[in-house]
Amino acid sequence: MRRTAIERLLPAAYQRAAGPGSVLGALLDVMEALHAPDEAVLADVDALFGPYRTPDGFVAYLTRWVAMDHVVSAPRADAPLPLPLGRLRDLVAHGALLARWRGTPYGMRTALELATGVTGFVLDEPAERPFHLVVRVPPAAADRLGLVTRIVEAEKPAAVTVEVVAAAADPPADPPPPADPTPPPADPTPPPAVPTPPPAEPTPPPAEPVSSPAGSVRAVGRAHVPPPPPHDPPEEPS
Repeated sequence: MRRTAIERLLPAAYQRAAGPGSVLGALLDVMEALHAPDEAVLADVDALFGPYRTPDGFVAYLTRWVAMDHVVSAPRADAPLPLPLGRLRDLVAHGALLARWRGTPYGMRTALELATGVTGFVLDEPAERPFHLVVRVPPAAADRLGLVTRIVEAEKPAAVTVEVVAAAADPPADPPPPADPTPPPADPTPPPAVPTPPPAEPTPPPAEPVSSPAGSVRAVGRAHVPPPPPHDPPEEPS
């Protein structure tokens, strides 16, 4: 609070005694200086809860706020984070979307892609083992099986057993056959002249993209996730 605002809260007798150079006036100046740091924080308090504006040390706390605390395996303040801060910020930004689709293949795949930055996760339910899920991890995320397992265990339905399998990398392609070192003899006859084609018509600039309807693309902040699968609306009660 400003000195004048604090002074207006005092009784009239104290306000008359808080003139320039008085002891009470100096005390009010000290009170204003003590309030200044807290007021600066409150003036920009919304930045603490913005996923892409909050300080780095607050990101892990927000991750637990949106029920993604299983991603941050070590809750100690001095422990290193299991994934880069940018991906944690993406998880916080999409926390409401992930909570809405938790327990579904779309929700699990989206959480895995946001946390690892890798696409290509395959979810299979073998016909001979109902209520059992096999998660095939692409080779690019094979070094993060611990993180993937924690996310899968938290995102799967409670009655479903799960198995995390690292997919095998594709074998390297065969090298091309060596080129013939002997070049073919040059043809002494010059090729016939080719008429020069007329200049092409200038390509018109691309049309402005038509904005998609609201909700068709799920994108928040810096990360882009595919839209959820379509589903039939609930039937109206008769």
